[in-house]
Amino acid sequence: MSNNTTPKSNGTSPEMAGVMERNIRELMKLRQKAEKEKTPDEHVADKITKFAGSMIFVYIHLAGFALWIMDNKGLMGIKPVDASFTGLMLFASLEAIFLSVFVLIRQNRMNQLADKRSNLGLQVSLLAEHEITLLITLVKAIADKLNIEEARNPEIDELTRQVKPEQVLETIEKHKMDSIKEGGVEF
Repeated sequence: MSNNTTPKSNGTSPEMAGVMERNIRELMKLRQKAEKEKTPDEHVADKITKFAGSMIFVYIHLAGFALWIMDNKGLMGIKPVDASFTGLMLFASLEAIFLSVFVLIRQNRMNQLADKRSNLGLQVSLLAEHEITLLITLVKAIADKLNIEEARNPEIDELTRQVKPEQVLETIEKHKMDSIKEGGVEF
């Protein structure tokens, strides 16, 4: 067997770095923690939205509405209770309102989790940017010391400057406003 197919002795696959395995485990722990921190109401809302988003829900409604319509059109030999279908409309309207609320509850929680992930991603990106800038500075210093011609590339000097997030945001906002003023679209 070649080295590419045999697992490493520490239990990680050769295709994945150990640090990646660790990060995946940490992400799973964070997701489990978030799941445990859900309130009972959030659990109920999740279960309802999960069920409402299933084909079983669709089939139950198709069957229920079909029976309701057949019954109230007199096709089942029973006296219609809701010949004008106002009861069906009321039921469907109330159900739509409640389902919308449950979906909104879940979406709010999902948005909060997405905001946390986004903030974490931003922090990691900023840290990586800082580390890369330091590495470029170090490599440029070594290249200067060894008198390597590529070290005099003006782009390298630009890359050694620390990125300030507030400047990036200001620049994006400025370009967005310029684009809107010129009749362009907001990005």
